[in-house]
Amino acid sequence: MAPGAPIEAFASPCAGAKQLSVGVNGKQKGAYVTFLAGNGDYVKGVVGLAKGLRKVKSVHPLVVAVLPDVPEEHREILRGQGCVVREIEPVYPPENQIQFAMAYYVINYSKLRIWNFEEYNKMIYLDADIQVYENIDHLFDTPDGHFYAVMDCFCEKTWSHSRQYSVGYCQQCPEKVAWPADMGSPPPLYFNAGMFVFEPSGLTCASLLETLKITPPTPFAEQDFLNMFFEKIYKPIPLVYNLVLAMLWRHPENVELDKVKVVHYCAAGSKPWRYTGKEVNMDRDDIKMLVAKWWDIYNDESLDFMANIDHESHEGESNFMKMHSSMMATMFEPKVTYISAPSAA
Repeated sequence: MAPGAPIEAFASPCAGAKQLSVGVNGKQKGAYVTFLAGNGDYVKGVVGLAKGLRKVKSVHPLVVAVLPDVPEEHREILRGQGCVVREIEPVYPPENQIQFAMAYYVINYSKLRIWNFEEYNKMIYLDADIQVYENIDHLFDTPDGHFYAVMDCFCEKTWSHSRQYSVGYCQQCPEKVAWPADMGSPPPLYFNAGMFVFEPSGLTCASLLETLKITPPTPFAEQDFLNMFFEKIYKPIPLVYNLVLAMLWRHPENVELDKVKVVHYCAAGSKPWRYTGKEVNMDRDDIKMLVAKWWDIYNDESLDFMANIDHESHEGESNFMKMHSSMMATMFEPKVTYISAPSAA
């Protein structure tokens, strides 16, 4: 599938409408899931994500897979934002680990545990430095049996270890620099693991962990590993579902910023809660706009979980009174009204 290939066929005409997240076989239809480790400031990213999903009126909960070292104070903050907090055990790479592109990538192998969340039919994983600006619930309706994610870019120096970078080849613009014929076939499509759609399965989780034991670690840790493991069933989706910020200066011709649904603040210096504007490319107007957009959601108290409970409670009382008045006036049998739980509950 070419970059930007449409998947509108998967979209639900009711995406964003209030409804219950109910699946089949006693499972919930779906949930968003993110990952948190340690006692650092990434908890702010998760809070922002929870509020962002609420703003776009997602009907699915946000599950936060936390490692044991996440303090109770942070867990309470997340529960207070309506998140489902699930503790998981750490996963470590084999002993023969090599140098990673970033030291903190090592702990990301723990993300493999989310395949054990079998109470959900399908999940959308989102890194804590991601924000959702348009409803993407329709991705839960993508056909089963595939792993969906956005293709990555190989143009930044963090990819200097790769064959793609050394050749100057990038799958985001394969027509600019062709893959050399004497190097065989081009590498398989490679996705960014900051956002992906997957189907939880205990069997898949066990297979992931067993395969990890015999797979030498690589510079991009679990992202490389997931690309290898799911290569055969990977299906690219448009970059609007995971805009890696480097695309803004590496492949601006591929970006329609006003249509982007999900922004991934993964470039150095781009984390909104740490932003100074001093790092390379961080003084761009589009970056400043996206950082301000994140803060608008984070600081919006009306998007807090309890504020939404109060709002829907009053809304429910109002609806009840209207229904009661109508019933008394007409003496018709009233219709049953269901009031869904607040999103990210």
